[in-house]
Amino acid sequence: MFVGPDQTAAVGRGQISVLWSLGDRTRDLDADAVRLAPGASIGEHTEDAYGVLFTVLSGAGELRTPDATWQLTPGALAWLPAGIIRCVDAGDEGLIYTTVHRRPAPAAGPADGTDAGEPVCLLDRVCPECGRLAAERDARYCAHCGTPHDV
Repeated sequence: MFVGPDQTAAVGRGQISVLWSLGDRTRDLDADAVRLAPGASIGEHTEDAYGVLFTVLSGAGELRTPDATWQLTPGALAWLPAGIIRCVDAGDEGLIYTTVHRRPAPAAGPADGTDAGEPVCLLDRVCPECGRLAAERDARYCAHCGTPHDV
């Protein structure tokens, strides 16, 4: 699979946009190209189960953990081990980066049919228009701006 600059340089629709994602759900790897608009931020979060490889394609910004802050520029590469808390902030020109991590094994779910917990990556719950994270996994519309979610 090849993704060229035409796809990764796209402007996007909101403060946080997933520009590209691997489409085959039977794979054992997840990868996304994410665009943050100028000044946008993905607030403090962690991936408890898997580490994430993070690569900057264009723009600038900061990656913050409790222990350090790194300046992000094109070509920057970071390995974020499982369990580390981090925050990503875009600079004045915005930020486009990729994330790559193992895909969780399909869960059969608890025998009682209750919810099995959160997925590793929550980007599918980010509103493409305003960048807010949906509280409900099955939200069909953004509670903040009303934009339909791709469900």
